[in-house]
Amino acid sequence: MGCKALARDCILQGIVTTLSFASSIKALLKGAHELLLIAPVASLSSKKTPRLFGRRVDALCRDLASDLDPGDRGAVSTSLGAEGLRWVHVGALPDRLSRYNCPARADSIRNVVAQAGLGHKGKLAIVLVLDDPAHALAAANAVSRALPAYTAKSNASRQRVQVLAVDGSGAVIPIDKATQHTVQLAREAAEIVDTPPSELHPAAFAARARALLEALPGVSLEELAGQDLVTHGLNGIFNVGKAASSAPRMLVATYEGMGHGKDAATEHVALVGKGVTFDTGGLHVKARGSMEGMKADMGGAAAVLGAFTSLVRGGCHHRLSLLLCLAENAIDAASYKPDDILHMHSGKTVEINNTDAEGRLLLADGVSWAARELEATVVIDAATLTGAQLVSTGLVHAAVVSNDEALERAAVEAGRHSGDLCHPLPFAPELYRHEFSSPVADMRNSVANRNNAQCSCAAQFVYEHLADAPKARSRRWCHIDLAGPAFPKDRGTGFGVALIAQLVRSL
Repeated sequence: MGCKALARDCILQGIVTTLSFASSIKALLKGAHELLLIAPVASLSSKKTPRLFGRRVDALCRDLASDLDPGDRGAVSTSLGAEGLRWVHVGALPDRLSRYNCPARADSIRNVVAQAGLGHKGKLAIVLVLDDPAHALAAANAVSRALPAYTAKSNASRQRVQVLAVDGSGAVIPIDKATQHTVQLAREAAEIVDTPPSELHPAAFAARARALLEALPGVSLEELAGQDLVTHGLNGIFNVGKAASSAPRMLVATYEGMGHGKDAATEHVALVGKGVTFDTGGLHVKARGSMEGMKADMGGAAAVLGAFTSLVRGGCHHRLSLLLCLAENAIDAASYKPDDILHMHSGKTVEINNTDAEGRLLLADGVSWAARELEATVVIDAATLTGAQLVSTGLVHAAVVSNDEALERAAVEAGRHSGDLCHPLPFAPELYRHEFSSPVADMRNSVANRNNAQCSCAAQFVYEHLADAPKARSRRWCHIDLAGPAFPKDRGTGFGVALIAQLVRSL
């Protein structure tokens, strides 16, 4: 006897979850207090629902599914359980999808998990019925993104979540180590994003990253902080963060890759992340309502940290570099000012006309270092860069801008495969470069016309610091603006870890 689930949002109740993967139905159900079965609606008809849990629970699942209409984004029915289970939920996923969606229905899976009213103490067992074993990464990542990993609530309860994937006949689909690592690191990224900014200032972020990276074999680290940034020409990072109590810094990790002999990697991939641990807007201070949530302005750095770690753990064949550009855009007498001119690592001069367009200054130094000092052949940067991204591609798709059509296509395909969807925006230097014209410097840091493709223009600013680097013609670049999907509503999602890791694996 099914009933529509009440919206007992696990985030509001202060539930913190741990996530793991089961190898069998028996292992999954051992100690479980709550069950959630998620499947395409066509797989939930009485004749097609796989027999998984025993006669009584299977019958209850079929009954719950019998009147479910998944709508556009999935729906859930809930009942008191049976055979030791306190609650049983069935989530139906829509069969029809647009060509811009993820074939694994990742957004619907996230929506179903959020609708299910989860959050009871004890163990939650989730079964994902997949059309294709290749959907495992996107489906598991979607579950992870729906369940928070961080809370500071004094009365928070904890819940163990275990996931199992099966095909339409009920046969287990193994979740490989690469997928498990990626999902767990996406959760780590989400937790970093959710950490309060006074706890996760630049030095603390760097320390947390070091703890993660130092455990990886074959990874070397270098960190430049404070005046060392100036010595090395990284004046964009330095000036954004120089007014904060925690000094700005750039943490660089390198990994030589597993390729050798005929399989030797031909690519050196650099992952560059914007890590503004809190953004006041600088002297162009943000209005009330716009500053809240700015702890998430390091979502790009969190994403590339997770992707790099996942790739190294998986034995990536490419040579990899990671550049975390870390600063707090704070305010005091030392703050960088409108009308200042910064001498960037690229050699370009930038007149400041908006202190709240700070992230691109970090990325500009980061990508320049990747090209000029590290000689990377592929540069991928990630950032919560613009509010315009939300207007352009929304809360589900990140925006991608690239100077290489094949790399752009690979990013879109990696998004469809991982569930971290993205959509390309124009790369057209001849149409956007003029927006940054300055009478006294090589360029300004913010556009003259805010109605002229702001998201693409912001990416263009970053690219200008790569455009005349040595070997620029052969260097491929991809910019990922993930402002919306990384922090859609009050919580970090870990968006970008799976996307970037899958993109690099596909090169």
